[in-house]
Amino acid sequence: MPNIRWLIALITRLHRFTFLATDGRIGSSAFRMRFLLLGHVGRKSGLQRYTPLLCVEDEDRWIIVGSNGGDDRPPAWWLNVQTHPKAEVRYYRERVPVTAREAGESEYEALWAKLQQSYAFYDNYRTRTTRKIPVVVLERPE
Repeated sequence: MPNIRWLIALITRLHRFTFLATDGRIGSSAFRMRFLLLGHVGRKSGLQRYTPLLCVEDEDRWIIVGSNGGDDRPPAWWLNVQTHPKAEVRYYRERVPVTAREAGESEYEALWAKLQQSYAFYDNYRTRTTRKIPVVVLERPE
């Protein structure tokens, strides 16, 4: 497979810009896929970062996956929220403070099934890497 990381980075930048510039009116959905914009703090820089991610709504929370396209390296946003789990979700025009956590063993497969039902290509990502791809739960404060 050719290295297209530069293209993915460019698409991510354009997606983030469009989402922020339109306050979520453009960039929240495309081709029957739902996206959120995850606001998180950089673990090294301490700066605010925004990452567009596919998501699944699950009751009053969001489920995302740290697949990094099946790369052996985890995505930077996942490393960031492990260090700073307090984050923000921008979903359409809604802004919600959340706490990010990795799904526990007892819930992992059920949540993976929900993700895979919406985005069938996630199972392909599992075949590309030796690491366990994290399922991340974004929960609203109580």
